Amino acid sequence: MAFLLPNLQPSLLAQSKSKDKPLHQTLSPPKPTSQFPISSTTSPSSPLRVQTSTAQVAQVNTPQDKQQHQQQPKHEFYLNLGLAVRTIREDLPLIFIKDLNYDIYRDDITFMDPLNTFTGIEKYKLIFWALRFHGKILFREIALDVYRVWQPSENVILVRWNLRGVPRVPWETKGEFQGTSRYKLDRNGKIYEHKVDNLAFNFPQNIKPVSVLDLVTACPASPNPTFLWGPVDAYSSSWIAFYKVVRDTLDQEGSLVPQDGLATCS
Repeated sequence: MAFLLPNLQPSLLAQSKSKDKPLHQTLSPPKPTSQFPISSTTSPSSPLRVQTSTAQVAQVNTPQDKQQHQQQPKHEFYLNLGLAVRTIREDLPLIFIKDLNYDIYRDDITFMDPLNTFTGIEKYKLIFWALRFHGKILFREIALDVYRVWQPSENVILVRWNLRGVPRVPWETKGEFQGTSRYKLDRNGKIYEHKVDNLAFNFPQNIKPVSVLDLVTACPASPNPTFLWGPVDAYSSSWIAFYKVVRDTLDQEGSLVPQDGLATCS
């Protein structure tokens, strides 16, 4: 090959050199181009843009989170309120047959009637146990009818009911009385107060026993029979006795273990 180089024409040598030059260029490492710019101005800007967009998203989501946080207690309140109304409507007509569902009440519930006040879920349970236990003893028939359930305000449930019964003693007939139960609910929809008021009694009057001498000297002879009606004797009324034994049961709370159908001493 050495002896041929001097004989080659200058044009061919120039062409060979021009062909060799692109070969060396392709083998050399490529230089960075402008398609992938790496500069000090662009790299710091990208985290700022990410931070700015994140802050904007946080600003947009914050009111929604607050609204959802505020709506959650309300949703729980209305859920428990509906459960309380349904439970009361189902439980009250059966209070002399089975126990109540106490899930809708708070542990510190307060029960109030015109004469007494009791606090605590255990005493509240004892009240309804005593109603069932002594109601079966003193009455041949006893039941509670619910007339109406409504809400005068958002956190109050009112129930109008009628209690009727037939005493076991032969000298008393069927009696009844009406009343209102007012249930108050807390912000979670749990009942913390039960108040009984607006009582309307409708008890039959007992015939006062009289002697034959009293009948003769009471008035002149009359074709109409003479009956002397007197006020109801509080100590002989089964309804008053019913109230007293329930009240006495609460006084003996520490010595009684209530069970449906019996009462055992602890």
